[in-house]
Amino acid sequence: MIFLRYENWKSYLRFYPVTCLILLINIVMFIVLTVQGGSQNSLTLIRYGALINEAPFTDQLWRYVSAIFLHAGFDHLLFNSFAILVFAPPLERLLGSLRYVLLYLVTGIVGNVMSIAHYNMVAETTISVGASGAIYGIYGAFLYVALFQRSFMDDASRKTLYTLLGFGILFSFAVANINWTAHFGGLLSGFFLYGLMVRLTGQRKRH
Repeated sequence: MIFLRYENWKSYLRFYPVTCLILLINIVMFIVLTVQGGSQNSLTLIRYGALINEAPFTDQLWRYVSAIFLHAGFDHLLFNSFAILVFAPPLERLLGSLRYVLLYLVTGIVGNVMSIAHYNMVAETTISVGASGAIYGIYGAFLYVALFQRSFMDDASRKTLYTLLGFGILFSFAVANINWTAHFGGLLSGFFLYGLMVRLTGQRKRH
C-alpha cells in the first residue's frame, strides 16, 4: 500500500524534502496571514497573494503561484496538508524532486487558470486560495499510474485512489465554497503532464 506512511519523521524529511518544504511554506504563510489580519480576511488574503479576478490584480500573474500556498482557515490548511503529507510522498520518490515540484506547481497554476476562467465566464468575483489544484494534480498523476503503469501500484492503493477520486468529485460539486474547476484542472493537467514527463524523460527507478 503506497499511501500508508511507515517512515519516522527523520526518514520522512530525508526521503521527501520537497513535500516537507511545501508543507513548511503552507504553515508559515498561514501563520503570517493569521497575525496580519486573519487567514479568512479578504484584504489580508489579497495582500499576500490570493488570486482575484478584479482590476488592478488581474495582471499580477505571480498570484497564480502564490495562491497555491495560502489557505483560508485552519480547516482548509489541515485538510490540504493531510492530503500532501500522506499522498504526495510516493510521487516525489517516483518522479524525483525536480520533476515532482514542476508537476506540483504547473498543475496548481492550471487549476487556478481554469478557476479564474470559470468565474470570468459566469461574471462572478472570486478570491481564490489553496493547494487543492496541485493536490488534484498529484491524484491525476497517480491515475495515470493506476491505468497505464499498473505494476507500479498495488491493488489496494488503486482502490484507495479510485475511492478518493470518487468522493473528491462528489464533494467538489455537493459542498459549497469548493472550487471544483481548480480540482478538475489540476486532475486533468496532472494526468497528462505525468504521462508526458515519463515519456520524455524516462521512468525513475522505483524504491
